[in-house]
Amino acid sequence: MALSRNDLVAALAEKAGVTKTDADKLLSAFSDVVLDSVSKGEKVSIPGILSVERVERAARTGRNPATGETIDIPAGFGVKVSAGSRLKAAAK
Repeated sequence: MALSRNDLVAALAEKAGVTKTDADKLLSAFSDVVLDSVSKGEKVSIPGILSVERVERAARTGRNPATGETIDIPAGFGVKVSAGSRLKAAAK
């Protein structure tokens, strides 16, 4: 079962003892900070939980699976998300 945004907001509000509206604002602000930081190439780290960073991907040659034609894939960026030790332990 997945935790929806509404479920997450409700859980945050209950744990922090704030209203759902305030928890939703906090979650939105957190999302904005992570997106802004990663877009600038900065690593975002929450010790023990997770880290998020932008990584470069080199240009490479690929193959169109439908036609078998060789295509050039340009260099670009991706996102790497790493689980922290507490998150890994919780998943066991």
